[in-house]
This record gives sequence, C-alpha cells and structure tokens, in this order.
Amino acid sequence: MNGLNQTVLSLLGAEVAGARPLHGGDLSEVQLLSLSDGRRVVAKTGPLVAAEAAMLRAIRAAGVPAPEVLGVAGPVLLMEALEETAASTAGWQALGGALQQLHSVTGPQYGWAEDYAFGAVAIPNAPLPGWPAFWAGRRLLAAPDALPRDLQLRIEALCARLPDLLPAAPPAALLHGDLWTGNVLFSGAGAYLIDPACYHGHGEVDLAMLHLFGTPPAAFHDSYGALEPGYEERRRIYQLWPALVHLRLFGAGYRGMVEARLEALGV
Repeated sequence: MNGLNQTVLSLLGAEVAGARPLHGGDLSEVQLLSLSDGRRVVAKTGPLVAAEAAMLRAIRAAGVPAPEVLGVAGPVLLMEALEETAASTAGWQALGGALQQLHSVTGPQYGWAEDYAFGAVAIPNAPLPGWPAFWAGRRLLAAPDALPRDLQLRIEALCARLPDLLPAAPPAALLHGDLWTGNVLFSGAGAYLIDPACYHGHGEVDLAMLHLFGTPPAAFHDSYGALEPGYEERRRIYQLWPALVHLRLFGAGYRGMVEARLEALGV
C-alpha cells in the first residue's frame, strides 16, 4: 500500500484512507480507493496500464462513455469511480447507441499503434491494409505453435478461406476489443466501456464477443441498428479468436468452445 499511496499522493494530491478490491481482477488488480479528501477513485495495477489509459482516452474522444483517466504512473492507472447498477432496458439501449458511436469512428488501417496482451497471450496489432489478412495473421494464426496441432491445422484451413468469408475492406471501426458484459459498467440509464483492448477492425467483432457468453436483449439491437447479411456466419469466425484466448489462458475446458465454432464453419 505504501507504494500505491505515494503514487496517489503524487498524482492526485491526497492520501489513501481505505481500499477494497473490485471484481474483474483476473489479469490485474483493481481496487476502489477512498482518499483523505473524500474522493473515491479506482486504481488498476498491471504491466500495460499506460496502453489501457490511451485506449480509454480514445474511447472518450469518440464521444463514448468510459471512465476518465485521472493519472498513470508506472504500473498504476487511476480512474474515476463510477456507481454501478444492474443492467436495465435503458442501460442496454445506451450500450447499443454507444457502440454504434464507437464504430462510427474509423482509422486508416486495421490494427493499433502498439501491441497489447491478455495476460500471457500476446495481441499483435501491427497495422495491415486488408481485413481478412489481419484477422488471419494478427488474430487466428498469431501464435499457431501455442495451439494443439490438430486445431492449428483446422484454423489454417479456415484462414485460407477467409477472403471468401469476410469482407475485404469493411470500415476500420474503433473497437473495444474485449466486449463482454463484464467489461460494461451499467450505471443508471447509462453504460460505460471498461477494460478495453482497442484496435481498428470490423465492427461485428465487438458484437460477436458480446454474444459469446449470452444474448443481448432487443433493446441493444434496436439501438445499435441492423447488421449486414451474413453476420451469423461471420460471428462464428469472430468468436473463434476469444475462444482461442480462453483456451490458452484457462485450459482445455474451453476446447469445446473452439471446436463448436470450427465445426459450424465446416473445418
């Protein structure tokens, strides 16, 4: 706590009076801090917090709700504390509108200015001009030797077909990059994006991730808007990446999630 207290004092001019852990700390430590001047802030500790701060700022610059970055020093990111409430119809509507707004902001290429990681799983983001090539080279086959050989061969076969299955040049939308409900903070009628892994890519990537562990209600879809034909098959391709991440991070219990998508895609 002494090191954290010194960081908070240096960045915010107040001392830490109390702390309690917050959920969502699988790959980093997250705490709610009470400060000596009465403020409450969130402190996140990890090796990539400076990159996360840049992503949060990019999301806010897009006009999308996200926690305000209060300061970054070494492995510590300080953010505004938001009051979390249960998801409501209004909250889901807000999330649909926020995501549509985020995806309306585009970049010149697919990728991001720097690489990122989910724990031990590296996320290469070096830009590429073609979307199928990006999804194959920077996502599905980014680390083929980290996968069981049989899965590697099936994914290689799928990647050979990606030019026929994915759009060649969809708008390079600003993506959250890890959008499941645990990375959405509902607050009253609003919805804030947290724990981003941003890059530019096909907007359907975020939607596919949001459907991986559940189904957003109609209020979300009505607010986000209609999708282009063929999105259901593309969703399986886009869900394959987080399934592979879970397999590598958490073990063989997620192999079935990977295989289900491959089988549905005919490989």
